[in-house]
Amino acid sequence: MKDYIEERALEIANYIIEEKATVRKTANVFGVSKSTVHKDVTERLPKINPLISEQVKSVLEKNKAERHIRGGKATKIKYSTAAVE
Repeated sequence: MKDYIEERALEIANYIIEEKATVRKTANVFGVSKSTVHKDVTERLPKINPLISEQVKSVLEKNKAERHIRGGKATKIKYSTAAVE
């Protein structure tokens, strides 16, 4: 694996842990695709640093469990602003 890929995977992992960020938000911040973020943290990171990988996994599982709430809020905002226009 190339050094820059390992560095990116670690940077992404640290960002997710510190910010409790979603895959989508992380991808936007780092300028890569959601698929790249997902591959970095699920396939590459466990080989680089298993401890950090477990921390990232717990954050992503929490985000996944809460995603229906975020989706509901987004829909509510979408339709409440549409009614005003």
